[in-house]
Amino acid sequence: MNPFIWGVITGLVLGAAVVTAAARRANSIREERARRAERRAADAERLAELGSLTGGLAHEIKNPLSTVILNAQLVEEAIRDLDASEDQTTPMLRRVDALVREADRLRTILADFLRFAGRFQLDRQPTDLVRVVEDVLDFFHPQADAADVVLRPDLPGHAIEAEVDAAMFKQALLNILINAVHAMEGNPPERPRELLVRIIATDVDVSVHVIDSGPGVPEEMRERIFHPYVSGTQGGSGLGLPTARRIAEEHGGRISLDVLAGRGSDFTISLPRNFRDESTDDRIDGISRSNPSP
Repeated sequence: MNPFIWGVITGLVLGAAVVTAAARRANSIREERARRAERRAADAERLAELGSLTGGLAHEIKNPLSTVILNAQLVEEAIRDLDASEDQTTPMLRRVDALVREADRLRTILADFLRFAGRFQLDRQPTDLVRVVEDVLDFFHPQADAADVVLRPDLPGHAIEAEVDAAMFKQALLNILINAVHAMEGNPPERPRELLVRIIATDVDVSVHVIDSGPGVPEEMRERIFHPYVSGTQGGSGLGLPTARRIAEEHGGRISLDVLAGRGSDFTISLPRNFRDESTDDRIDGISRSNPSP
């Protein structure tokens, strides 16, 4: 056969193979994106139903709970005004203080639940995520200092813009920071408590890594750590990470966990820089995944 004709035939065959592979990959990506969109819609519907069923009950609980707290504070004032010795009033004040603390804790649990079960209304705007992360770290600094945790930001010296709801993103990042600080509470004295916050961006996505120096998430909890009321830390509400996950997914992104052997955990929020509705957009794109080490 003429070499030229053979070359043309070979080129056509290879070209057809490439086109077929690309079409299969495009179809696979479309199907996966459609499945993710369906899962988000199903989750949103389930949570909306949950919110409607339990939101009223939670609000009904909040009203008498506020009354309990107010009356406990009045009782405390009355005890302090008693003509009695300190030995007599101290045990009573201790009991009232315990009552107020537990009522406040219940009020916090209710607020977290209502926030998690409610419907999110995102206001996506072009936002400099570097500036947002800096604002969150400035706000979180006193809490980190109180826990003897050193914040180590590793942020670009230029703006990284993405279409996000800044307030919601701040809440997600703050929840992850709080979880990381709780995770390091049991560190032995010789092990430093450090929290590295790093931003890595590509043309299509941006990832914010929160890397702690705690013991890491136990293997048996890694599959469930983002489920409601599964808390791997002392004093956690069990809704911080699930709420962060919901916020990331509402933005078309994801949150992931990478356990660093002997060096803690890396919780990563990955978001597309330009949001698109995955149920209607057929363009091919991808989100790069990076697993940096501190």
